[in-house]
Amino acid sequence: MARGSKRKTANNKKASKKTGKKTKKAMPPRKQAGKAMSKAAAGAGPVTLDEARALAQAKQPKLAVRAARKTAAPPASPAAVGAEREKLRQEQRDERARRVREYKATMEIMKRRGARRPRSSKLRAADGEPEAKGGGAFVPLQIFAEGDSWFDYPVPFFGGGIVPRLENRLGVPILNLAKAGDEVRYMLGVEERGVLAEHLTNGSPAGGPWDVLLFSGGGNDIVDNPMALWVKDWNPALPPEAHIHQARFSAALTLVRAGYEDLIELRNATSPTTHLVFQGYDFAIPDGRGICGFGPWLRPTFDLRKFPTRTAMEAVVKAMLQQFAVMLQSLTGPSVTFINGQGTLAPQPSSWHNELHPARAGFDKFAALFQIKMKALFPDRVV
Repeated sequence: MARGSKRKTANNKKASKKTGKKTKKAMPPRKQAGKAMSKAAAGAGPVTLDEARALAQAKQPKLAVRAARKTAAPPASPAAVGAEREKLRQEQRDERARRVREYKATMEIMKRRGARRPRSSKLRAADGEPEAKGGGAFVPLQIFAEGDSWFDYPVPFFGGGIVPRLENRLGVPILNLAKAGDEVRYMLGVEERGVLAEHLTNGSPAGGPWDVLLFSGGGNDIVDNPMALWVKDWNPALPPEAHIHQARFSAALTLVRAGYEDLIELRNATSPTTHLVFQGYDFAIPDGRGICGFGPWLRPTFDLRKFPTRTAMEAVVKAMLQQFAVMLQSLTGPSVTFINGQGTLAPQPSSWHNELHPARAGFDKFAALFQIKMKALFPDRVV
C-alpha cells in the first residue's frame, strides 16, 4: 500500500474517533441478497422470484435439507435405466433357464425309473374330497404353466401358489414359467409369446409333447390404477353392476380376450394335442391389504370413487369378476377347459392373504379344484 494511502486511512480513523461514527464498508452482493430476503420476510409486499424461493427454502427444516443434500443421488441417465432393464430381463431369462433345467432333470428320472406317488402322502382332503392315496405307479403327465402370481406366488409365503401345491397332489413336476404381476397383454406380447411358442413347438425338455398347459391371466389387467377408469362414482340409487362403466370395462376385457384367443391359436398351430386349462380367480375383497410394498390394487379406486362401505365395494368387484368368468367360459371348446373357482372361498378377509391372493387354505382349495379337473381329463394318469 502507498504511504499516502496509509496517511489517508489513519486520518479517517481519527475522524471516526472524534465523531463517534464508524466507516461503512461496501456490502458483498450475497449479503445484499440476504438482506433483501430478510426485508421481504419481514414485510407483506411483493417479492422477486429469488426472494420467494429463498423464503420457501427457509421454511424447510434445516436438518432435513442437510440430509437431502447428503443422500441426493444424481438423476439416472437413459443409458443407466436401459442397463437396469436389461439386467432385469437377463435375470428373468436366467431364472426361466434354471426352472427348465430342474424340470428336465426331475422328469427324465421319473420317466426312466417310473413314477410312483409316495405312500406317506401328507395331503389333506378339501371340503369332503377323498384323501389322495399313494403307492400306485402311473405315467406322469407333462405339464407346464404360464401365468401370474396365482401360479407364481413367492414360495416363502406358506409354500407358494397353485402350481407347487398341484405338483404335490399330482406327484409330477410342473414347468412353471409364470411370473408374479404378469398381464395377459405381456404374456402374449412379442417376447413372452416367443417363449410360449418355443416350448409348445419343442415339447417337454424331457421328450414328447406337453399334455397340459395351465394358464392364469387377466386379473392384473383389470385392477390397480386403471380400474378407476371403469368404476363410476358411488351412487346409492344404482345397483352394483351399474357402477361399472361398461363400455370401458368391456374394452379392457376385449384386450384380455384377444390374448386368450391368440394363445388358443398358438396352441392349435404348434401343439394341437396339448390341453389348455384356464382359471377365473375368486371374488377378491377390497380391504386395502397389500404385500411387501405391492398393492393395494382395489381399495384405492373405491376410495377415489367415494364408496361408503366395503360391502358396496365387494359387490362391484364380484360383478366385474363374473363378467370375466363369462368371457373365459365362452372360450371353452375342444381341448380348452375353464375351471371356475368363483365362490370357492368364504367371503371374509381371513380367506385372503391380501386383496388379490388367497390365504394358505385358499390356495390349497384351488389346487384341489385343479387336481379334480386333471383327474377328469386324464383318469388313467392322475391318481
